[in-house]
Amino acid sequence: MNLALPALVPALPALGAAATLAVGKKAPGLARPLAIVPVAVSAVLALVVALQLGTGQALDAATRLTPTGGPDIALALHLDGFSSLISVLVGLVATCVQVYSTAYLRKDPRYPSYAALVSLFTAAMFLVVYSGDLIVLLVGWEVMGICSYFLIGHHWETEDARSASLKAFLVTKLGDVPFLFGIFLLGADAGSFRIPDVLAAATDGRLGHPTLIALLLLAGVAGKSAQFPLHTWLPDAMAGPTPVSALIHAATMVAAGIYLVARLLPVFLLSGAALVVLAVMAAVTMIGSALCALAQDDLKRVLAYSTVGQLGYMAGALATGDREASVFHLVSHGAFKALLFLAAGVVIHAAHTNSISAMSRIPGLRKRVPDAYWTMGIALVALVGLPPFSGFFSKEAVLTAAEHAANGEALTNGLGPASAVPEAAGWIVLISAGLTALLTAAYATRLFLVSFHSPQAEGAQAAAASQTGTQAAAASQAAASQAAAPAAGHEADAPYSPELDEADPATAEPPAMRWPLWVLAIPTMGFGVAGLRSDWLPALLDGGSLRPSAVTAVIGTGLAVVGVLAAYGAWRSATARLATGRPAPADAGRVPEQAGAPAAEVIVADPGRTLLGPLFGPARHGFGVDRLYHALFVRPVTAAARLVRFLDREVVETYVRGSGVGANLLGRAVRLAQTGNAQTYLSALLAGVVLLAVLVAV
Repeated sequence: MNLALPALVPALPALGAAATLAVGKKAPGLARPLAIVPVAVSAVLALVVALQLGTGQALDAATRLTPTGGPDIALALHLDGFSSLISVLVGLVATCVQVYSTAYLRKDPRYPSYAALVSLFTAAMFLVVYSGDLIVLLVGWEVMGICSYFLIGHHWETEDARSASLKAFLVTKLGDVPFLFGIFLLGADAGSFRIPDVLAAATDGRLGHPTLIALLLLAGVAGKSAQFPLHTWLPDAMAGPTPVSALIHAATMVAAGIYLVARLLPVFLLSGAALVVLAVMAAVTMIGSALCALAQDDLKRVLAYSTVGQLGYMAGALATGDREASVFHLVSHGAFKALLFLAAGVVIHAAHTNSISAMSRIPGLRKRVPDAYWTMGIALVALVGLPPFSGFFSKEAVLTAAEHAANGEALTNGLGPASAVPEAAGWIVLISAGLTALLTAAYATRLFLVSFHSPQAEGAQAAAASQTGTQAAAASQAAASQAAAPAAGHEADAPYSPELDEADPATAEPPAMRWPLWVLAIPTMGFGVAGLRSDWLPALLDGGSLRPSAVTAVIGTGLAVVGVLAAYGAWRSATARLATGRPAPADAGRVPEQAGAPAAEVIVADPGRTLLGPLFGPARHGFGVDRLYHALFVRPVTAAARLVRFLDREVVETYVRGSGVGANLLGRAVRLAQTGNAQTYLSALLAGVVLLAVLVAV
């Protein structure tokens, strides 16, 4: 293979970013081609590299960048089936996002800088995927962090965007500090930062601190991939533009942590304790995020918590020792989650609000956005994990891996002995993944029914259809006014991340916002079958089986169906109560902080309240994790900062000012002696001589 091809994959988007920044302001017409063409060409080159590399092959190439006195730093490529598969996903999603953004932000004056940052973001992820050196990988890792800061805060005029971008940056950096020490310790133990050398050292048992290294690396993974306890930044990051959310959630930043653990899994297999920690982290993340998603009113926050939970699935598969299942679900999830976010952008464009409760009162919403309606339905079925969509096969691969690990037969595929994975890790992942499958089906069904099939909206549409002339015009104007006022539509107590709508809701969505949905719908529907035959996807990865076992397939699908039916039943019950004017039973148990004006607390047919009951309020606010962190960390740090400011201004500066005042007073005293009279000076001199003579004589 010509090494120029894989080198160009990350280089082209980086060059495109530089060119867009250089000429975007002066020649706005060039900004869109410079944003799309380099990323699209990189996507094609990534596919060409994958095809040329083939299955079961690996390519390593390196050149030393600099000596360090210890392990050298090398500009290295490490290509195999995992990097090939994920690079194709990154290229596909990034190209769709760039094309989609040309319409979604077509009137944004800061589009050139936005497009440049998306291209740089893509280049950084390609660097992480292709890098064969941990230090170079770290460069891409950190570039993604700074790009996410600027992209989440794109609408810096709003307080939500500014605080969300800062929170994302600080929380991820909190994990990056121990992650950096973990890389240094790993390089010191292995004697090299080259990934093949590190894996060889792990296989030979030459790592002296495997548990410490694994735990330090997991801290960075928890921050980057939004796992408990560093998951709180991702829901708030929805304040950024919707295409950015699609890129972050599907193919770049949050996928980087999972990819790193998959790449270094032989290191983690040396520590059973680290695998149990990873399993517990994944279990808490899966269940907690699914409960939170079931209570959210903001469409994008539902999808954000969904991403957190699906990343928990991937982390759980890694905890059971099966990186094939984890990467399989990563790619499958990348396709349908990008589709969900881009479809959500179309819906938000049409409804002019993120609130699903407000959407439920807009008549004929699903008919206004038929492409988004059908593709979102396809993606939600994949998210639930129903056959034959891709989410079913990848989710069942995770459940199968957990089942084998629980029986002491972990599917490590030759990376380590099956006994390296504790059975406890398998049971933790298996039970939590099953419960999460049920909850995922429930919140996905709730999202679809409340957003598109509310009886309120259908009743309003029927009433409008029976009107003529002036009445119909007035009804249409009222609906448009309601759609244009999201602040009055969403529930007052619900966390809400409003985004500045860049598109005019009065116009139809342009083709650039519609055809990427159908492009992503293809892998959403068909990618899962790639894991059925051993000479397809498994041959590209570690060669293990990705076929679901009969037991987990029946149980997993059954739990998903139960979740769908439970949400549907609760929705029908809520609609019936709403029609008769009776309150939902969950209203009586609501916490005081959720009380509000009756007009703001009008509840549409929301099955989440019925299903969660007393947990609805805590789940809506993330079970108070943010408040806990604010009390434990933010307040003490703020108080310490105030103390430092007081000491600096009132104590240190007092001494500084005092020294200045003392010097000034001394200067005044000396100035009094400087009279300019020579007789006075001679008299003082003689007096001093006499005084010295007396002192000597005595």
